[in-house]
Amino acid sequence: MNPKKSELLIDVVEHIDIKKHNVVSLVEAMSKMAFSARDLARAADIYDAMLREEDCAIILCLAGSLISAGLKNVIVDLVRNNMVDAIVSTGAIIVDQDFFEALGFKHYKGDIFMNDDVLRRLAIDRIYDTYIDEDQLRVCDATCGEIADSLEPRPYSSREFIREMGRYLTRNGKHRQSGSDRESVVLAAFEKEVPIFCPAFSDCSAGFGLIHHQYENPDKHLSIDSAKDFLELTKIKIASKQSGLFMVGGGVPKNFAQDTVVAGDYLGFDVGMHKYAVQITVADVRDGALSGSTLKEANSWGKVDQGAEQMVYAEATIALPLIAGYAYHKGSWKNRKARNYTKLLDEPVKKSAPAEKRELASAR
Repeated sequence: MNPKKSELLIDVVEHIDIKKHNVVSLVEAMSKMAFSARDLARAADIYDAMLREEDCAIILCLAGSLISAGLKNVIVDLVRNNMVDAIVSTGAIIVDQDFFEALGFKHYKGDIFMNDDVLRRLAIDRIYDTYIDEDQLRVCDATCGEIADSLEPRPYSSREFIREMGRYLTRNGKHRQSGSDRESVVLAAFEKEVPIFCPAFSDCSAGFGLIHHQYENPDKHLSIDSAKDFLELTKIKIASKQSGLFMVGGGVPKNFAQDTVVAGDYLGFDVGMHKYAVQITVADVRDGALSGSTLKEANSWGKVDQGAEQMVYAEATIALPLIAGYAYHKGSWKNRKARNYTKLLDEPVKKSAPAEKRELASAR
């Protein structure tokens, strides 16, 4: 007998709260071990070093099914406590997962052995051991289209559009509720003026809303300008004296953030390599793939400096709460000031005189 939809969408995925778990002593003990434990502890120390350095801009890169897996509040806490200054993410994390939940929907604990044909007929999408209601996801799609319909027809960076999603939430979203239901990365970033970039923005629920918007308005519609994304993120790199990358997963967000060094050099600015870099990944390195390529390899491209970089080969739901929790309870973030990069990016573009240009090859 086939189950009903209501019988499967019962147990909600709960988001872990790093504020409730002081893991400093645990991570410090792991630093005296070997293998991935010691790698993770060193990564946590490097992230804490980023927070301690006054002039270091921190870019958080996100890929994979993170918020659906229960990591939303970790990312929200990083934003609200000035522990990150900009975010580069896949569209699915920001729209299908975070904005989706901010609209009042949930992710549910599922079963990897469930018959997927049954799930398809029930309009339930499976993310490994997590379920999401496809009918509710269509509401998320439509809401993105509704936001697009309300905006001036022109090219937008994904950062600009996501900011409008945050503005939408302040008017219509979970801010009207109290407690943990209020938490949203999009909303927190909007309130803290932390820019969020999704370089492949149409590859998510927003894409469905945007193609509907353009289909219905063929002669007068907005579009997403990926080159503007790249320029805006590069402006952050140019404006920062030092920079550090905290990367969860790989893919486009990883390379997009690393490439700001090359982009800054290409525009004539001596921006320097990213001084710090940490990556959590389960991707292999042997096939030359981006997601698993080492940060030492990035040094050969002139993107990441040597000495304060660490690969952590671990699954994100295990590693991120430990690294972020360690940095949170160490408390170095308490002395950091918000950089409010959204204000910088909202200013009219002014062409500045670049510093003495290095040879382009040095950053390639």
